[in-house]
Amino acid sequence: MNLKRKGRAALVLALVGVVGMAFRVSWNALRDVAETIGADSTAATLYPFVVDGLMALALIATLVLTDRDRRFALRVLATYTVASLLLNYVHGLVPELHGGSVDWGRLADWDPANWALVLLATSLPVGSIYFGSDLVAKVLHHQSTPHMNVEESTETERNRSTADLEKSTPPEPVPAPVAVELPAPTPPAVVEPAASIDPAPIAVAAAESTRPRGATGRVPESARTPRPVRTADELLIEAREATAGWSIEDLTAEGIRRAVRTSPAKARVLRETLRAERTDGPGNITEVVV
Repeated sequence: MNLKRKGRAALVLALVGVVGMAFRVSWNALRDVAETIGADSTAATLYPFVVDGLMALALIATLVLTDRDRRFALRVLATYTVASLLLNYVHGLVPELHGGSVDWGRLADWDPANWALVLLATSLPVGSIYFGSDLVAKVLHHQSTPHMNVEESTETERNRSTADLEKSTPPEPVPAPVAVELPAPTPPAVVEPAASIDPAPIAVAAAESTRPRGATGRVPESARTPRPVRTADELLIEAREATAGWSIEDLTAEGIRRAVRTSPAKARVLRETLRAERTDGPGNITEVVV
């Protein structure tokens, strides 16, 4: 275990040394580029820390972050690595940058290339502010989540330990069951069959309790009770009995129709027959009614 730790420590120290020497080489080129784009001596000295320092910060963030945040840190690291490489390459192509004899703001002879290089060199500090702040925020937010997980895991382990402690406690002895003598079962009582009930009184009571229901609408012809058809003689006899005390003026077709409950046509025939009987005497009445 100690050998592994010593080996890791030696590897980390060697990496720090290599990175420091590489930074020193890159620092010279980036300082000259900063002076060319108009930075003073102090700003030119701090300019390499802005570019290569953000690279180191992005590298540390890739080791801490995961998933989407780690991919973002890798993009920032790749972008600033390419930018630093490009500025170092320009520093090697333009010897005038070494002695400071180049014109101010002139990094290339071709104007479009010069504009692009100046834009790149001047935008790197602003990008360092933005991307550096974002990476630091992501790292701090990522650090708070494992802390909460550690607390939750500690609480879970505590609960598990408590549960194990409760299970390990020997249970209290349970007293042996005492035999209880049950009484002898009693024979079931014999139920005599109920006396037969005559359904006739029930039917009579049900018939008496029914009340006539009021008509809720017109009764269909199929549900009506058919009325017996009366012959002409029977109809005439009923008309005579109903109008025995009527005068000749009262013998109207409407009155006779209501009295014997017949059709208007038959009522008119009965009216003529009854009037003829009272004026001329009874004749062949049956033929008249027909």
